Amino acid sequence: MRLLHSLARTRASFDDPDLVSQAGLVPVMALAGRAGLAGLVAEHVRPGGECGVNAPLKVACLVAGMAAGADSIDDMDLLRHGAMSTLFGGIRAPSTLGSHLRSYTWGNVGQLEKAGREFLIALAGQAPLLPGAGTLAFVDIDSMQKRVYGHQKQGARFGHTKIQGKSLLVRGLNALAAVVSTPLSAPVIAATRLRGGNAASARGAASLAARAIGTARDCGCTGMIVVRLDSAFYNAAVTGAIRRGGARFSVTAPMNASIRAAIAAIGEEAWTAIKYPHAIWDDQLRCWVSDAEVAETGYTAFASKKGQAVTARLVVRRVRDLNKQAGAGQDELFPVWRYHAVFTDSPFELIQAEGQHRDHAVMEQVFADVTSGPLAHMPSGVFTANAAWLSIAAMAHNLLRAAGALASLPFAKARAATIRRDLIAVAARTARHGRGEITLHLPDGWHREQDWMNLFEATTGPPSARAA
Repeated sequence: MRLLHSLARTRASFDDPDLVSQAGLVPVMALAGRAGLAGLVAEHVRPGGECGVNAPLKVACLVAGMAAGADSIDDMDLLRHGAMSTLFGGIRAPSTLGSHLRSYTWGNVGQLEKAGREFLIALAGQAPLLPGAGTLAFVDIDSMQKRVYGHQKQGARFGHTKIQGKSLLVRGLNALAAVVSTPLSAPVIAATRLRGGNAASARGAASLAARAIGTARDCGCTGMIVVRLDSAFYNAAVTGAIRRGGARFSVTAPMNASIRAAIAAIGEEAWTAIKYPHAIWDDQLRCWVSDAEVAETGYTAFASKKGQAVTARLVVRRVRDLNKQAGAGQDELFPVWRYHAVFTDSPFELIQAEGQHRDHAVMEQVFADVTSGPLAHMPSGVFTANAAWLSIAAMAHNLLRAAGALASLPFAKARAATIRRDLIAVAARTARHGRGEITLHLPDGWHREQDWMNLFEATTGPPSARAA
């Protein structure tokens, strides 16, 4: 690819008032309107002060900016260019939006989170967000330590995080999130909560799990729900909240003395080889030849807590610890294994239950999606403003997921960055025809033309039968 004109004959000028660079915001915000975003914010969110007025317009501006790729308050200026004021009303300046966020109290953040949950429920009625939810759905809960800079960030503390597999202390804020997914869908964010940077991972997880399960039910997850968590959430309060919500749990068990004793009691004949990295299928034995095996046994957890003991399955995966000195002639005398235990009441058979728990890693993809988008920064020095920013980022993420599901099957599982690049960041020229008629002229030969038109027709045409 090369330039066809010499640089001396090439000019540039920002002077066309009829162009927009984010034409995909038209169908995306039409979808938000059909899901009742403004009405939900008006119903639930009532920040005080002179900067707290017009919350429905300002929250919608923040959602639109995040959907278009804004990752800071100043980036909201991308909504104010060319013909955007022709397509949208109520666009506010970044300084106004920042002042609005700083007017939130912790109670207002709770109101915003409630509006976000109801917005997700409405989106599930507008788009096929969770196919197969009537049979099986998963709720995954995890926390993320988001690094921040500067000495004026309220709530910033040193907390543990993993970077390239190493546990480090990082100064930041801690975001707790619960996502809902099915074996056929990409995850959507059902609940969020921002904590101080030194907060324990399980702090507030029991109430968050209860809210996430309720939201999943309201989104159409009428079948079995399995809640997956890592070892930081292994406690009686969380498992009790999950069971009271009518869901199953699958939580990584810490390798304490009682867990090790239960694993040691498993007989050698109980272990079954599973498909694992570098596994080989043996046609004669009709089984996998692998360095990983699984087994299970019964186990009673939290027995020391009166009335809170839980008896369920202990599913164990063991992986052979490779001898790094074997090449130097130091062969092993006996195999050494690394053990990974999962405490679960899942009704699925052993290999399936263990494989499903490993899919809890979907949380890493969700955190990567939001970190490469609106959560690239915690933009304010005020803790409650950052908590509101986190809640609005979840709304924007869910809106993009719904838009992708309406565009095409590949976009239903595409990364948020892909949806922004192919469906939202599309240049268009506006042209008026008669009274109140407007046409968007988009690039000829756009490689996602059909997907874009699918989304446009689904959100701007007559209401679908699904929505009805």
